[in-house]
Amino acid sequence: MPFDFSCPDWEQRLVDGRTPMPDIEYDERVAAAAVGIFDGLRVPDIPGQPTFGEVGGDWFRDILRPTFGAILKSTGSRLVQEVFLLIPKKNSKTTNSATIGIIWLCLNTTKNLKGVIAAPTQEVAETCFEQASDMIDLDPELSKVLHVQEHLKKITNRVTKSYIKVQTFDLKVTTGGIPALVILDELHIMSSNARATKILRQIRGGMITNPDALLVIITTQSMDPPAGVFKAELEYARKVRDGLVTSGRRCLAVLYEFSKEMQMDESRPWLDPAMWFMVTPNLGRSIQLQALIDDYESEKDKSQENLTIWLSQHLNIQVGMGTHSDRWIGADHWNTAKRKDLDLYTIMDRCDVCVVGIDGGGLDDLLGLSVLGRDRENADWLHWGKAWVDHDVIGLRPTIASQLDDFEKDGDLVVCENGVDDIADIAEICKDLNDLGLLPDKNAIGLDPEGVAAIVDALLAVGIEQEQMASISQGYRLNSAIKGTPRKLKAGSMGHCGQPLMTWCVGNAKTENRGNAQIVTKAISGSAKIDPLMALFNSVMLMSAGPQPSQKANLDDFLSNPVMVI
Repeated sequence: MPFDFSCPDWEQRLVDGRTPMPDIEYDERVAAAAVGIFDGLRVPDIPGQPTFGEVGGDWFRDILRPTFGAILKSTGSRLVQEVFLLIPKKNSKTTNSATIGIIWLCLNTTKNLKGVIAAPTQEVAETCFEQASDMIDLDPELSKVLHVQEHLKKITNRVTKSYIKVQTFDLKVTTGGIPALVILDELHIMSSNARATKILRQIRGGMITNPDALLVIITTQSMDPPAGVFKAELEYARKVRDGLVTSGRRCLAVLYEFSKEMQMDESRPWLDPAMWFMVTPNLGRSIQLQALIDDYESEKDKSQENLTIWLSQHLNIQVGMGTHSDRWIGADHWNTAKRKDLDLYTIMDRCDVCVVGIDGGGLDDLLGLSVLGRDRENADWLHWGKAWVDHDVIGLRPTIASQLDDFEKDGDLVVCENGVDDIADIAEICKDLNDLGLLPDKNAIGLDPEGVAAIVDALLAVGIEQEQMASISQGYRLNSAIKGTPRKLKAGSMGHCGQPLMTWCVGNAKTENRGNAQIVTKAISGSAKIDPLMALFNSVMLMSAGPQPSQKANLDDFLSNPVMVI
């Protein structure tokens, strides 16, 4: 059924200190009951144990009212099926998860229903349960209604026999029947679970049969570029908020984040503590501004990696584009250089010459390929990239497994099992370009000189001449490509296909000064892969020399006897 949970003025609401969510009609009586339970609960970890009515934020009451009080007039069932709350750390996230579970137990009148609060780790699960248990212990009247079983991490309504269990996130969430309430705490950490998508699909599949079922996701930003199930849920919530989705799951999206334009602003205005209130709704309650400032200064002085993580967790700054001060400056112009409907076939059709860059290929690296073409009409440079990875890397680098899986689904990454398919694929692509007469007769394919013997042999085997291969010195000798590429991106004379793989690699890159030159390295050691970007620099070095196409073949010949492009 159609619905409209969009909030077009969400940015202004943040500026005004209001909750960034739409105005949804709700039953005043039910909403008041939910808020009343919340206000009456005591906060266990504040001296004196004040009630939430005394110290709780109005922003969370704004969420509770439609979550429990919005009713479909046609059926009398719940209007809000899901809540997606993106909120930084230290804003009572886990505590509020516990309060939702207690409110649900008190308001629900159906017997023998199951509720689950799932946390990413045992430690977080125990913290959440202790919060809920302590709230009940501090309220004699509530203790008469709700029975706490510490050893089972279970809380049961003595009248309805419905219960909630606090547990870690795994397949056991759906054991014993699909829950009528599921609260997921820190989905971004759960994304590292290879079965996360399957578990969430099972939860939603079971909830379809219960019109009063409720799924609540409360999470901070990811400490890595969003990937897997977290990326999918975050993007869906943004689409609902922005009015791009008006049917399907009825999701109340409440996202405490700066706009994409602000996050990409080169001046980084979000570093001003005066703006932090916009994404920190519990400021002055569970977290104080000076404490945030002190923590920021401490992490900033440690390392760039520490600062990037701090920004993601405390300001919800999305890791990736432009969040580190020593980033490759091309990151600031990468997104705007995306060309609509551009792919490898289009580049082959539009360009009079193409060059290829190749980089990486170690057992813990990606093998990156760059095809850079020159548009025959306006001489713009057009880029397409691809990568290959050994299957063992998935196990060696579990923190990026979800990203790699996404890139494989996009078709931009190939996971190899035997260690030779990647080289064969690259040789085939180069052969196609050569057969079209797009590769120049000299210096057409640029390779990192280290460890490329197998690639050279494969290229020779498909008809690439030795003169067409060039050794590209690395390090500071790539300085002209490192500095020249951002200029062309900013000027609009270079475009690319907008591949998420390349965006990820661009965001992973940082620069270091070596004398008068710059080198590009990984922003985060080990997991932050940049090989396809380095392949791009190799191809830029070749294209900068003004290569001329060969006349070996033409497009008509190719189309009459096509070969498969990987």
